[in-house]
Amino acid sequence: MSHSLTTFFWIFGSGVVMTSIAAIGGITLVLKEQTVQKLLLPMVSFSAGTLLGGAFFHMIPSSIHKIHPEYLYFFWVLCGFSVFFAIEQFLHWHHCNRAEADCRSPLTYLVLIGDGLHHFIAGIAIASTFLIDIRLGIMTWLAAAAHEIPKELGDFGVLLHGGFTKGKAILYNLMSGVTFLVGGLIAYMIALRVDVTFLVPFAAGNFIYIGASDLVPEVKHHENLRVNIIHFVTFTGGILAMLMIKIIFEGAG
Repeated sequence: MSHSLTTFFWIFGSGVVMTSIAAIGGITLVLKEQTVQKLLLPMVSFSAGTLLGGAFFHMIPSSIHKIHPEYLYFFWVLCGFSVFFAIEQFLHWHHCNRAEADCRSPLTYLVLIGDGLHHFIAGIAIASTFLIDIRLGIMTWLAAAAHEIPKELGDFGVLLHGGFTKGKAILYNLMSGVTFLVGGLIAYMIALRVDVTFLVPFAAGNFIYIGASDLVPEVKHHENLRVNIIHFVTFTGGILAMLMIKIIFEGAG
């Protein structure tokens, strides 16, 4: 499998942009808390839809015929699912995305460690999709970025609640986010020597876990029917967005 310099620059550039998203929590400094809370959960439900749409419309169809036997393909999907389950079980970073969580230090540092591992594995997995096809990499990256924006907003609030200053919270989030770029570069270097096709179903498993097990539970129960409808509409909007992008890209191809 040969990998061009163009692919390298896509991996590098997407890693830099994804790292910069870690600083988006700073936007909460200029928005009212009430505004942030109104936007956050609809963004979470939209990102859940994009992650699931990315996995089922882009990642799995692009690679399912490249790994044989078929059960081995789904073994890698389940590996991707299980790895993120393990990260959340042992480092508890997802608990701190909830407004009511008590995330005082040193638990805030566990959040950062968990985020760093999350970004590192995601960087490896998403870079692997660029190595298969640049268009697939773009779609996968967009779905991941849609998830990162509300997540980083939540993490910023967690760090402030844990006693960090605003500047320190942004700096530490950026330090955690840079592991995405590191993971992507490592995937590129590994791919020069071995076939990394298995990382695409692995990444799909990551996306399915985060979307279904981490994000959907955040928005599926609300006492207000109108809010529930908004969450469902934004969730399906995320799925349809990934479907439309697939149709457009395939038509252009």
